[in-house]
Amino acid sequence: MTKLTAMNRTALTKYRRRPNRSLALSYLRCVLLFGAAFSLVRSTVAMADELIWIEGEDANRQQMNRHPWYDDVDRSQLSGGELISNFSDQAAGTASYQFNVNEAGKHVFWIRTNPIASTLSYQLNDAPPRPISTATNQRDAVNIAADGKPDLRFLSWIRVGEVTLDAGSNEVTFRLDSENHHHGYLDCLVFATTTFQPNGKWKPGEQSATPSAEGWFAFRPDADGLNADGIDANQTSAIDLRFLNESQAGERGRIVARDGRFWHGRSDQPVRFWAVNGPPEQLTGVELQRCARQLARYGVNLVRVHKPIFLPNGEPNEETIRHHHEIVRVMKAEGIYVHFSFYFPLWFNPAKDLDWLPGYDGSSHPFATLMFNPEFQDKYRDWLAALLNTPDATTGVSLASDPAVFGIELQNEDSFFFWTFSPENLPEPQRQLIESQFAHWMITKYGSIANATKRWNSSPLERDRPDDGRMGIRPLWNIANERTTRDQDTAAFLLDTQTGFYRSMVQFARDQGFEGLITASNWHTASPERFGPLEKLSYMEGDFVDRHGYFSCNHRGENAAWSIRAGHTFGHRSALRLDDSTPGGPKQFTHPVMDIQYNDKPSMISETTFTRPNRYRSEAPLYYAAYGALQDSDSLVHFAFDGMHWQVQPRFWMQPWTLASPSMMGQFPAAALLYRRGLVSAAPVVAQIDLSVDDLRQLRGTPLPEGASFDELRAQDVPVGLTAEPGQPLDPLMHYVGRVQVRFVDTPGKVRLDEAISRIDRAEKMVHSATDELRLDYAAGLLTINSAKAQGLSGNLSMHGVQRLRDVEMTSPQDLIHLIAVAWDDQPLETSSQILLQVMTEEQTNGFETKPVQDDLLQIQEIGTDPWQVREIEGTVRFLRPDAAKLRVTALDHAGRRSQKLGWAEEIKLLPETIYYLIEKMP
Repeated sequence: MTKLTAMNRTALTKYRRRPNRSLALSYLRCVLLFGAAFSLVRSTVAMADELIWIEGEDANRQQMNRHPWYDDVDRSQLSGGELISNFSDQAAGTASYQFNVNEAGKHVFWIRTNPIASTLSYQLNDAPPRPISTATNQRDAVNIAADGKPDLRFLSWIRVGEVTLDAGSNEVTFRLDSENHHHGYLDCLVFATTTFQPNGKWKPGEQSATPSAEGWFAFRPDADGLNADGIDANQTSAIDLRFLNESQAGERGRIVARDGRFWHGRSDQPVRFWAVNGPPEQLTGVELQRCARQLARYGVNLVRVHKPIFLPNGEPNEETIRHHHEIVRVMKAEGIYVHFSFYFPLWFNPAKDLDWLPGYDGSSHPFATLMFNPEFQDKYRDWLAALLNTPDATTGVSLASDPAVFGIELQNEDSFFFWTFSPENLPEPQRQLIESQFAHWMITKYGSIANATKRWNSSPLERDRPDDGRMGIRPLWNIANERTTRDQDTAAFLLDTQTGFYRSMVQFARDQGFEGLITASNWHTASPERFGPLEKLSYMEGDFVDRHGYFSCNHRGENAAWSIRAGHTFGHRSALRLDDSTPGGPKQFTHPVMDIQYNDKPSMISETTFTRPNRYRSEAPLYYAAYGALQDSDSLVHFAFDGMHWQVQPRFWMQPWTLASPSMMGQFPAAALLYRRGLVSAAPVVAQIDLSVDDLRQLRGTPLPEGASFDELRAQDVPVGLTAEPGQPLDPLMHYVGRVQVRFVDTPGKVRLDEAISRIDRAEKMVHSATDELRLDYAAGLLTINSAKAQGLSGNLSMHGVQRLRDVEMTSPQDLIHLIAVAWDDQPLETSSQILLQVMTEEQTNGFETKPVQDDLLQIQEIGTDPWQVREIEGTVRFLRPDAAKLRVTALDHAGRRSQKLGWAEEIKLLPETIYYLIEKMP
């Protein structure tokens, strides 16, 4: 039987000192995207259940130094209404607790303490002191500052790990000795042999002070049967997709690119990757293993590790490379491949003392410089060699030799053709360097600078220095819009330089023995029509084509690019309705999931998501899965798996892209299965576009620019029928019909359209796929999935009544609901013996509050707290099979475990709080 124990409260010594907050504020400014990581909470029950709860203020002995500012906290958020703390320039704090244990054995140890730039350790009985990592294993972080300021005053539950306790009396002693004022809190601690799920200050069984709002329910899928090592020994989860992965990544050989797809190198099996950006940065050891197991069970078979491998001084970071080795080992064991993204200019502020990057002073990022500066490229080669060739200290295997390494990305989000390349923003030595290279390129093409300028027949630029062997570069806007002969040559020079960089680095990686896949970059351009195809042309040096794309919700405010805060504004936006990012704007016919295959190379979108707090975010998983499968996309990498515990704010603000949410990862089981197994068929090619390289170098562009703004006002410009004039824009809605292929050719360009494009009905605002398996009603915002093995509806069902699909009927009065039935056994639904029915509505944080402002915009009043809330579900599902009366329906809990037998599949009345149902054929 669970017991709660508490020690008598002791007197606390208080000191009055003025705090120095500079380190706290510096820490907040320097927080990285993935710095927080969290751990699942499980323990193997090998004895009678016992839970020991000890209040921090009930120490038997303590030497704490209190401070009035640090203790000025909201005590309503504290366990027992009080805590013990230390804040002193002179002395660390210590506190000891004695407690009794019923039965000797292993207990999971938790502590609620300050996780912000803190250092503490514990000594259990006579064992030596051990540090507690506060950077990892966090749960339920909360700002407890009385004034609400985001400074040092935070609390979080930390899973310390498994400890062995003696029967009878035990003692634990803590030492708080953070660098910043030796600061630290002890609110409470727990030793448990039973599953313990932290829930703020509340003890198990106590009522939270923040219940779900009316019509919403809490989403807490933590108790999923994993033991302390992250293993589901009893296979209790019916949504576990681990079986889709290899027993270990690479067992069928390296992943190779062939015939426009990814393949296992030692088999004839193509593979698609349902992937995430992750794992959370700080995870190591058992917690990293638990993370890998969690990802595998939700259908993930690749992670993109997005982190610099260099130090601020530009030298390789050996510690990070060692961590990369561990990530590969752990992910490999769960059948998950690893893709490395290791250089992004925003990660680097070159200091003024770097002789290989003169002109920088630590205040700017070296956008584009890597592609033309040979000394920088030499340093970059050092990073790449260290990443690929450093042997793993555990296995002795280098990443270059490990078949579990899917690939490397040469650079993230940088290009000569995006607005970040602006010569006037380059330091003078770098600007002169690229200008001299341009002049050399001109001499190579024309024989002399004079010949070139004569050919251009244009006024010289202020930066032109022909006598010094330098020629200026016009701004990108002028190049894309005026397209003079000089502009055409400038674009060609930039293309040749960028392509040459990628070619040389691909060859260098091969010379290092790397046989994995290589991609160049993944960025869009300042002109999708003119520069977009040039960007993709430079990527042909790699093995596949990568890109990025986000579906945002007009989110505005200070630091809105990476955080959600009170005072920010946003507007709800539906992708299924093709809503404009500005509320009330014309429908936009472009979306990041729209894929184009270039030169028969595989494709990846290595960063994509629907950002929150958009209520229509729940459209994303089925949208990605269905249209990714239709277009035969090869890898969808969701951004970003920055915490593994379904938390709403892994920082002091909310992230706009957190994946561990009910609307996103909560829908992975059916979506991942649909995409990876191709339960929606790949469509035929409906448009074949040959782009002349000569035309592209002359800035004539493409008729189907990827990611360009294309709305209702431009719809009149698209061709009628199967012919298109040169330069005439093509209808981007064709991506909802079938596949689009582009080839770069040395012959004149041409376009071939398939008659399937007639499936676009603008009058009815309806698009049917060429396979007849998908239908998008973008007037109402409803996606219909109707294949042999996957059938469902996503979006607004409120105005449609009963919807009859091949083998199932679905109805709901809700204007935002996602219902999908997928064959778990890979058989047609009409004969399948095991079917997953997955349901989702929409999500919000607990206590999220907004108020209307103007033009359908909302202003955030409260960002909310844990746990996630899901709108209650309404609807009915009926299976139409003759044997529906023999299809047993079992409701599953949020972790996929069987919770309630409901009857038979002839009619399933959806339960308000159930999102997964298992449907099994009975004898």
